[in-house]
Amino acid sequence: MFKNILIGTLASLILLSGSVNAQVNLTAETASPGGATHLSPAHMTEIAGTKGIANIQLADGQTLTNSIQNVAEGKTDIAATPYILPFLMSRGVGPYGSLGKEKGAELAGNLRAINPFTLGIFLLYAYDAKNIGGWDDLKGRKIYNGPPRGGALTNARSMIQIVAGLKDGEDYEGLQVNWGQGTTLVTSGEPDAIVLPELFPGSRLTSVTAAGKMTGWSMPKAAYDSEAMQKYMQAPGSAPVTMDLATLQETMGDDWTFKSEDGTFRAFATIGGNVVHKDMDEQLVYNLVSAYIETLDELMAKAPYGKTVGFDVPMQGMCGKNPIKYHPGASRAWIDAGFKLDECALAK
Repeated sequence: MFKNILIGTLASLILLSGSVNAQVNLTAETASPGGATHLSPAHMTEIAGTKGIANIQLADGQTLTNSIQNVAEGKTDIAATPYILPFLMSRGVGPYGSLGKEKGAELAGNLRAINPFTLGIFLLYAYDAKNIGGWDDLKGRKIYNGPPRGGALTNARSMIQIVAGLKDGEDYEGLQVNWGQGTTLVTSGEPDAIVLPELFPGSRLTSVTAAGKMTGWSMPKAAYDSEAMQKYMQAPGSAPVTMDLATLQETMGDDWTFKSEDGTFRAFATIGGNVVHKDMDEQLVYNLVSAYIETLDELMAKAPYGKTVGFDVPMQGMCGKNPIKYHPGASRAWIDAGFKLDECALAK
């Protein structure tokens, strides 16, 4: 009798243990649907629940500037971010100016990466009907270059200035609207050209071609190789990008024409990833990231751009001036799965 009770008690404890593990509740924040910034944490949310690792409540449409501060302060468990934001936080500048350098550095020091993705690749494009000649034909034009504020606008303005030598408000008229209004603005025909971070193929590029055929321009080789651009592309959260022009053309289809002086498309990308607090349980992080890595093929199959945004390139955007390093649980998961992480990307 006692033996049966003991066996029953042990079985109950094992079941209870599994139940408790499956009911770990986490919160996550990300941007609106439509890109890797949303797809990555959404997939992690799905997989964590399916595999009984954690219940993640994902809030989308968030301002990522605030989201990573929430993680750093322990108010949110997971947040998506371009890596430029932790850098700015660590300096107490830009959107984190009110924190000051000391507090900003303290908060940024609480952040750890768990997985990567590309937010977008910056390029110049326009409707063929606009008869734009490329980078040297932007003076005096109306150019949609991002939302009213933030990293995308800064990067687009900088790209135009370095490549074409033109300043917003002086040499061309910059048009800015919130992301949700972007497709409507482009299809209205008001902008002569667009310089934005895009995915190939992303939902915005697919939508705008319903109103007409488009041409996209590679960054000229001389501009790409210039000291100013090479230095700019090494900034935290940025990375140089080269793609085979024919492959890109095939990917985007007949509604698009891509131009370059040779067979290479050149641009730069905004790099980011999901971050957690440094004190998140190591085994929990390991379990989350391991499950995520195991299902990378499923993740990449969920969107047309799935194989082009570096879901499986954990070193993209890491090291250099990027203050973010991998959480020990995450680095262990990537390494155990056969990926190489440089020492500079590992938290001590």
